[in-house]
Amino acid sequence: MTHGYWCEWAWTGDGERAEHGVLVEVDAGRITAMRRRPTPPDGVERLTGLTLPGLANAHSHAFHRALRGRTHAGGGSFWTWREVMYGVAERLNPESYHRLARAVFAEMALAGITCVGEFHYLHHGPRGERHDDPNAMGHALTTAAAEAGVRITLLDVCYLAGGLGQDGRYLPLSGPQLRFGDADVGAWAERVADFSPEGDHARVGVAAHSVRAVPVADLPEVVGVADRGRLPLHVHVSEQPAENVACMTAHGRTPTRVLADAGALTERTSLVHATHLTDADVVDIRRSKATVCLCPTTERDLADGLPRTGDLMPGPLSLGTDQHVGTDLFEEARGVELHERLRTLRRGTLGPGALLGAATAHSSLGWTDAGVLRPGARADLVNVSLESTRLAGADPERALDAVIFAATATDVRHVMVDGGWTVRDGDHLLVPDIAGELAKVIEELHT
Repeated sequence: MTHGYWCEWAWTGDGERAEHGVLVEVDAGRITAMRRRPTPPDGVERLTGLTLPGLANAHSHAFHRALRGRTHAGGGSFWTWREVMYGVAERLNPESYHRLARAVFAEMALAGITCVGEFHYLHHGPRGERHDDPNAMGHALTTAAAEAGVRITLLDVCYLAGGLGQDGRYLPLSGPQLRFGDADVGAWAERVADFSPEGDHARVGVAAHSVRAVPVADLPEVVGVADRGRLPLHVHVSEQPAENVACMTAHGRTPTRVLADAGALTERTSLVHATHLTDADVVDIRRSKATVCLCPTTERDLADGLPRTGDLMPGPLSLGTDQHVGTDLFEEARGVELHERLRTLRRGTLGPGALLGAATAHSSLGWTDAGVLRPGARADLVNVSLESTRLAGADPERALDAVIFAATATDVRHVMVDGGWTVRDGDHLLVPDIAGELAKVIEELHT
């Protein structure tokens, strides 16, 4: 049955301006027709404000949400923060991970996120022992996404080493890291091949955690798994200067060059953070057309540094909430441009349309039929109110500018995923007490 939605203002996924009066027709989870209508016809739902395609959170570690508000003050570094993160990782099991992730994904839905790329490396038991189902933790995540009403690409992470030592040798996994690793790259590939998520909302991708955690000799096999299945391949790259130093000591090459030599730079690759790049790295990335996934709230919280975003243009970008300092892709999007202003002392490297393009980059997660409003695409609609205190007085002709540079996730009013409403009037229809669920499971993890 076809349903019609008249959008007062709509951004279709292209350009720097929204269009006024767009009628969107939806049937069987797809957009079947779109036409300009200056006034709403009878029998359709009226969506005032600005309607966008669904947002894509391309880099998430769901269990890091348990650290929000607990790790941001004081000193330390990325490396000291990591030890606190490991403490949470030690305590999770499939049941508690499912409960936490369900609430985390529901919080994303409230913020207009219709698809998440979950960078999943918390695979096994506390000492590395396998669960009866070796993919129990993965199933916990995909089930949680279904219950929260979002799609998911489970990016199964190969994590085989505990880092690079000062002598350039790979260190063994130890402590909480034992949960992350498989016996070897073949065992990882076998476990990934055995994982079959239930439901049309879930797909599988692959990831190499980093050149610190996957020995160079094993990278081609990870790339091969991605290539054979035409799967997305995601990798943390050059988030910290120490990673670059260790990689140069061990291999005489930057992390980006190591990945390039392993065949890992393709149009299906997403390089997460890519903060500390050389000129040659920038050339390699632009030539490959790999996506760079930026996570500005994490990158500034962990004092990572400022990426060379403008130098990478016009290459594809995506956005992630990573460690979940906040769940707000509008904040992440404007952070990309504002960070670049700090780095270059110049305004306007990326316009609102380009930033929204990064916030809706479903293709980086393997969903090439989402992230745009057009006939044949998945019917993902995110309706943003222009009537809040934050946006009062904004020029509706420049609604994109207002939303990117002033809106927050709380301005999201309605969210549709695959033709069905998940959020209405700011309330989640499937998980009614998200705050209560988050508070309960996080308290248990810290007790």
